[in-house]
Amino acid sequence: MGIELELAVLLGIAILGPAIFAVFEVETPWWRKVLKWTIISALTLGIHALAGHWALVLPLGLGAAGLGVHFWWCRANGIDPVRALPRRKYYQLRGWSWPDA
Repeated sequence: MGIELELAVLLGIAILGPAIFAVFEVETPWWRKVLKWTIISALTLGIHALAGHWALVLPLGLGAAGLGVHFWWCRANGIDPVRALPRRKYYQLRGWSWPDA
């Protein structure tokens, strides 16, 4: 199998990630999300040319590290790491303005 495995994993992460974690990125600008995934995809595919399937360590490792930091940060600040509650406090810690309802 060639690069198909890397492409499938990146596609799976790109589909499932926003569906699961969108609540945590509500106010993040679209261009930051696009830039992040462009860099991760380019690095993964570039590493594949040098190291084969070991390239999958990059997106999976960064995802695991990010999840660990997320859980630690949320719990340290009194926020539910799965539901981002209380929402107002989460917005405040991210530096986002609370939407006027």
